[in-house]
Amino acid sequence: MEFTLTTAVTLQPVPQHIGIIMDGNGRWAKKRFLPRYIGHQKGRNAVRKVVAHCAKRGVKALTLFAFSTENWRRPPEEVSKLMALFLQALQKEVVKLHENQVKLQIIGDRSAFSAQIQQHIIQAEQLTQHNTGLVLTIAANYGGRWDIVEAVKAWQIAHPDTPISELDETQLQPFLCLADLPEPDLLIRTGGEQRISNFLIWQMAYAEFYFTDTLWPDFNEVSLDAAIESFGCRERRFGQTSEQIS
Repeated sequence: MEFTLTTAVTLQPVPQHIGIIMDGNGRWAKKRFLPRYIGHQKGRNAVRKVVAHCAKRGVKALTLFAFSTENWRRPPEEVSKLMALFLQALQKEVVKLHENQVKLQIIGDRSAFSAQIQQHIIQAEQLTQHNTGLVLTIAANYGGRWDIVEAVKAWQIAHPDTPISELDETQLQPFLCLADLPEPDLLIRTGGEQRISNFLIWQMAYAEFYFTDTLWPDFNEVSLDAAIESFGCRERRFGQTSEQIS
């Protein structure tokens, strides 16, 4: 992974936190009469480009939806290939991330992964935990509904004597994934679909959405700049009126 950490471009507002649903790997391969896993392999190149460019543009956090709780329903052979690619990425990419001060963290239910993958996740997080650059989060075996349910469970364990009727948004938020980061400003979904597919459904409450027909392996620095430019043109009111903001 090559990084060129120059001064961030400031022509328009840059989101602090970007979430991306990386869709279209399989269709990219199918269009080329290739096995679906080749599309996933090519998708890793897009990840490298986007991570480096987010760092260059001054984005503080990037969260990538790599594998959802629903993706286990895919054909077993494809799931096996995805797990192998995940392991390879943990083995081969983390040192370069560390050298470039990227902090890596994984969110989702790790219990379904092999012991080898779980161990590499722990090692990767420990290696990069004190880095001060871009925070790169990989959502793997993650679902937004799962996130909320787990947060409620954790809150109840932490407050065993408090009635559930007293639970509110402020109390629950610290128990959700990404509680230590600003909520995503911008959600990008590639591949032409226009839905969030159970991705960060709590955290995306006020995110700006950007949908593109570009398949994930073809998504690059220019594509990311287009999404950021679109974000910079949005009026973010958070329930207020335009007059209040101005």
